[in-house]
Amino acid sequence: MKIQITVGDTTLTAIPENNSSAEAFLALLQEGPVTVEMSDYAGMEKVGPLGTSLPRNDTQISVDAGDVILYQGNQITIYYGTNSWNFTKLAVIEGATKESLLKVLGVGNVDVTFSLAE
Repeated sequence: MKIQITVGDTTLTAIPENNSSAEAFLALLQEGPVTVEMSDYAGMEKVGPLGTSLPRNDTQISVDAGDVILYQGNQITIYYGTNSWNFTKLAVIEGATKESLLKVLGVGNVDVTFSLAE
């Protein structure tokens, strides 16, 4: 099962991680698409409130462009830069680069819809 991430007219595909957080996120998406208003943070990510809490599997990891991260159990982030912190990785966007993500996500607030890929 894959995750579809839609921003405007662009659709990205992400491969879920193998952890209870990703399983809970997939279960949430089985109920229907989730749209999150995301904003830039620290010049390295888009972040927004998920609207619910998911189980955390935080570990010290380094993230890169295309990583979809659960932060504090109730926020979702899409990284276009790099960082290292205690995070829970939910998924990785296939073929993502910093440049391709910045082109899709733009600057400022953006609505991002997460759904199950067909």
